[in-house]
Amino acid sequence: MKCNICPRFCNVDRSREKGFCGVSEELTLARAAKHFWEEPPISGENGSGTVFFSGCNLGCAFCQNYDISHNCKGKVVSDERLTEIFDTLIKQGAHNINLVNPTHYALKLKGILEKYKSTVPVVYNSGGYENVSTLKFLEGLIDIYLPDLKYIRSDRSQKYSGAEDYFDYASKALTEMKRQCPDNIYDEKGIMQKGLIVRHLILPKNTNQSIDILSWIKNNLGEDTTVSLMSQYTPYGKVGDIPELQRRITGREYEKVITAAENMGFRNLFLQDNTSASENFIPEFDFTGV
Repeated sequence: MKCNICPRFCNVDRSREKGFCGVSEELTLARAAKHFWEEPPISGENGSGTVFFSGCNLGCAFCQNYDISHNCKGKVVSDERLTEIFDTLIKQGAHNINLVNPTHYALKLKGILEKYKSTVPVVYNSGGYENVSTLKFLEGLIDIYLPDLKYIRSDRSQKYSGAEDYFDYASKALTEMKRQCPDNIYDEKGIMQKGLIVRHLILPKNTNQSIDILSWIKNNLGEDTTVSLMSQYTPYGKVGDIPELQRRITGREYEKVITAAENMGFRNLFLQDNTSASENFIPEFDFTGV
């Protein structure tokens, strides 16, 4: 089958060749373990059961998971092995199954999740560069959407991720995610069971873009939308030819965006302190749990 799962529309048979994502149709994983550094209602006390997929349909120059997103480091696993991994994470007490960068495997995951019937929430943790038609296939199988909204300006999305049309697709994708999961639902311990959290990574010298993104979220998804404003940007990957991305963001830049969010009336914000901007928080992609 020709693959057009994502907005790259490669139209290649991934059983024979690789698409833009850099991987075949076979599930390829780099890590599966409990993770404690997601947003509080995702990680909780027991951790989020993160499953890191190799390859990527976006390919950001600054990606902190560069080894697996660009270099496609990973181990091929069967559908059956993936469900065994899910079971293991649940037995370890993970609050959810967190599918990290799953876009290019979305249709395969649909078949797996239809049969598996997870006993904990399933999280779709993506870069936001999605086809609405693909998301519709997943309706009813995803409990929590955890997308990025990286860019609103096409010149930046082209420069940093080679995706001039990023916002065109991401804006429609987030609207569809909101339709599928309109309300955030938590258990008695404050762990999210259903809902949507929109992440935005603030980039150096891009604060005005960040504020424009917040304005779009307010006007299109509502000021009650839960937004995670991330200050964790660390120069990584291939940013050597992009001068403005060769430093972390400043405290002043972060405060500017936070102030704008508060002035817009956002009531549900997750914020980070400056210690989050460190390579120490990048997981070891050593096939743990795979």
